[in-house]
Parts: sequence; C-alpha cells; structure tokens
Amino acid sequence: MQKTLFSKHFITIAAIILLSITILGAVLLAFASQYFKQDRYRLLEHNAQQAAELTYADFRSNLYQGVTPAVVLPRYTILADAIEADIYLANTDGKLLLFVSGSHSDYNEVDIPKNIISEACAAGEYQEVGKVGGLYSQNHYTVGIPVKTESGVPAAVIFASASAGTLTVFLKEILKMFIISSLAVLILAFAAVYFITADLVRPLRKMVAATQSFSKGDFTVRVPVESYDEIGQLAISFNNMATSLATTEVARRSFTANVSHELRTPMTTIAGFIDGILDGTIPPEKRDDYLKIVSEEIKRLSRLVRSMLNIARIEAGELELRPDLFDVNDTVIRTVFTFEQPLEAKNIEVRGLDGGKVMVEADPDLIHQVVYNLIENAVKFCNEGGFIDVNYSEDDSYTSVGIRNTGDGIPKDEIPHIFDRFYKADKSRSRDKGGAGLGLHIVRSIVNLHGGDIIVRSVEGEYCEFVFTIPKPHKSKKN
Repeated sequence: MQKTLFSKHFITIAAIILLSITILGAVLLAFASQYFKQDRYRLLEHNAQQAAELTYADFRSNLYQGVTPAVVLPRYTILADAIEADIYLANTDGKLLLFVSGSHSDYNEVDIPKNIISEACAAGEYQEVGKVGGLYSQNHYTVGIPVKTESGVPAAVIFASASAGTLTVFLKEILKMFIISSLAVLILAFAAVYFITADLVRPLRKMVAATQSFSKGDFTVRVPVESYDEIGQLAISFNNMATSLATTEVARRSFTANVSHELRTPMTTIAGFIDGILDGTIPPEKRDDYLKIVSEEIKRLSRLVRSMLNIARIEAGELELRPDLFDVNDTVIRTVFTFEQPLEAKNIEVRGLDGGKVMVEADPDLIHQVVYNLIENAVKFCNEGGFIDVNYSEDDSYTSVGIRNTGDGIPKDEIPHIFDRFYKADKSRSRDKGGAGLGLHIVRSIVNLHGGDIIVRSVEGEYCEFVFTIPKPHKSKKN
C-alpha cells in the first residue's frame, strides 16, 4: 500500500524520537554505571581507610604484636553496616584474621592470594571487581588498604568488599524510572508530532483536492493561506496558478467559441451564395457581384487562418526573424496606398508621410504586418472627415512609430484587454463585422518578438493612438 506524506513524516519523526531516546538511555546507563562504580569504590576506600586506622591504633597499642578482636570487631561492624559491605583483615601471608559481613554475601574460608596482598602492600591500595581469589562465588567490588608498622613495614591488609550485584539492582531502578519517564515523554511527543504533521499536511491535502477539481474543469477552488512560511508561500503560488489556469481556461473556451464563430460566418455566406448560383436562385446577371462577395469571404478566411498560424508559430517559438535594414516610413506609405478606396470613401486625411527615411533593423515582412493591422484599425475607426497621423521619434536604442486616428477612441476599462486574442470592444463589434479580434494580439506578439514594446493612448470622443518601438540599426549597418 502506498504511504501517504502524513504517515511518512509521522513514522520518520517517531523513529528519530525513539532512536534518540534509545541512545539517551544507553548513554544514561553507561554514565550511571560508571558513577555507581566510582561512588562504590570511594565509599569502600573511605571505610577501609578508617578500618585501617582503627586497626593500626589497636595494633600499636599492642606493641605491634597483634590486634584485639573485642576492640576492633565492633568498629568493623559499624563501618560494614554503614555501606552494606564486608570488612576483613588478612595478614601478609593472605590468611584471614578477622571478618565482618555487612553485605550478607556468602564467602569461602580461603586464603587471599599472595599477588593481591603483594599489590596492596606495594601500591598502598588495591582495587578489583572480582571474586578476590575465590573468597566469593560472585563478583564483588573490593578495596584493600595495607596496615604498616611504625617503621613502614606492611603487617596486614584491610579489605572492604561489596557485592557487584547491587549495580544491577541500581541500573534496573534507573532503567525503570527512565522507561516510565520516556513513555510519558513519548506519548506527549507522538501526540505533538501527530497534530503538527496533520497541520503541516492539511494544506497539501487541500491542494490535492483542488487539483482533482482542476482535472474536472473546476478552477474555482482555492487553498486558504494560514501562514506565511514555505507552506503559506506554496499556497499563495498555488492560488495564483489556479487563477492563471482559470484565466487560461476561459481564454481557451473563448478562443474555441470565437474561432468557431469566425470560421462559421464566412463559410455559411460562401456556401449560401455558391448554392444560390448552382441552383439558379441567383440570376446570371448578379453572379459576378456575389462571386466578388465570395472572393472577399475566402480572403477573410485566409487572413484568419494565416493569423492563427502566425500566433501558433510565435507562441511555439517557431517563427524565425529575418532582420534587415529598411525604411519603415516607406512601408507605412505603401500600406496606406492599399487603403486608398476606404480613405477616400470616408474623406480621411493622412498626415506625417513626408518625414523622409526612417531606417530600422527588423524583419520587413513582420513589421509590414504590424503596420498593416494598425493602419487597418485606424481606417476602420476613424470618423468621417477625420485624419490619421503617422509620427516617428528616436532615442539611443529604439525608433518609435506612432499611428493616431481621430474618432471615438477606446474606453479606459477596455484598454487593458485590447491586445488579448479575439477581444473586440462592444463598439467595434457593431462597426467591424469582419474583424476576428486577432490583429492587435499579433501586433504585440511580433513587436515583443523583436524586443520592442507597444502602448496605446486614447481619449474617448477624440482620438486613439498606438505607438510601437523597434530596435535601431547597428552603426556598422548604417554605414
């Protein structure tokens, strides 16, 4: 079964916590064991030292001839019971002289090995964890302190031994407390990790649900932004993406609807007129007139298809520029001549064509399409008896071409959308039945492809002006 992000995160954190507690427990037991051993040796050494001093005092009072059991044994008993240890005295041959059991451990009546006695006498102290040469059947912590004569000659050795099993008991108690406290901590930690992980994953689950809605075509779902950390920034970016997708989907549907409409209208007209000619509905003397209309509709279809192909090529990055040095003013003049009939029909004056050469470095064919689309719009929307003004300006890097026409202008709320595909303002829809709403989109795409920009200025009821920029030619090409 596929693991969810929640389970992966929870299991990972839980495993880290368990591993950390396990390592902490091991380190704690190691330090506790070491501390216990050192503390035990310290107590044994302290009591053995006191027993040695008591023994030496009695030994000296007996002129170093021996010790008095009735005097030292009660004192051994007090010291042994205080730390639950055995205190015993052995001579330099290893023979046990006195033995007091405070640990209640079983011991054997054996002599202590010579090497232990020798090491204690030579080093001034002896320590071991063992059975003291067979004295005990179980391991004991043992400390030995020599008792010397006044001249410094070892006469006997005092031993203090405590069962090593107390370490096991101590560690068990420590482990028990550690386990109980660890369980309490684990419960709190797992609960905290559970809720923190759930809170961390919640926005991601909402994003998953939103993407499922997107796959069904519903782009209205948004993820609530509950923080401004990385998850919050992801939610913001996700919502922005959703808005972009929604806009793209609306544009796609609008594109499909507009393309269908723009193709259907001329095709219906063409089909109707052709059928009328074929079935004799249209009389022979009027066939040429209707065939001209059919020809115009076919040209309109051709322009629409060419425009859509150009848009597709530009957006796919397949349209290659073929830059050359040419006079953009000459392009404008030749384009204006193609609109001679509509200009005369509306009595429109064209200004600014006598400014001389304006050299630019760009793709001549594509710039011609830009100029053609802008001049076409200017002629369509210029008022009767108005004028179209063409102007040029230059700076260090760009040449600007402006095309202004008098007329109704463009409303402010429509200016941000006029470069969108298939967008046509309400006024233009009523006045321009033949437009597909692709001209300005293509204009902006071509200008941007050249590294330039296009802006629009408009005052309602007065004028509308489009200004596009194209790079100036390099000095080497000017020469």
